[in-house]
Amino acid sequence: VQLQASGGGLVQAGASLRLSCAASGRTFNDHSMGWFRQAPGKEREFVGVISWRAGKTYFTDSVKGRLTISRDMAKNMVYLQMNSLKPDDTAVYYCASTPQYCSNSGCYRGALYDYWGQGTQVTVSS
Repeated sequence: VQLQASGGGLVQAGASLRLSCAASGRTFNDHSMGWFRQAPGKEREFVGVISWRAGKTYFTDSVKGRLTISRDMAKNMVYLQMNSLKPDDTAVYYCASTPQYCSNSGCYRGALYDYWGQGTQVTVSS
């Protein structure tokens, strides 16, 4: 299984970015894809998750209303659309796959995810 995250960059506060995660190596139908982030000097933080088959999403409170997750099942791609970015969003963003069906807060723990992408840096300047 390979997960390849991309799309990060340097943007100003208030801008938007769309991160992509290319997934391969398994059938993801009954899986969920999560996004996590880790800021310098901080622990890894759950951002959101999407159930692959149903497309249901769940987000941590700090990003609700600004971030959305979508997937393209034909392309095995997952996207994290980030709007109204803030300096506090600065972090390395990781996509990860879990065999769990996730539609609520139960999939926030990193230990549930068995494959991780390499991360993409997002820097938001003030």
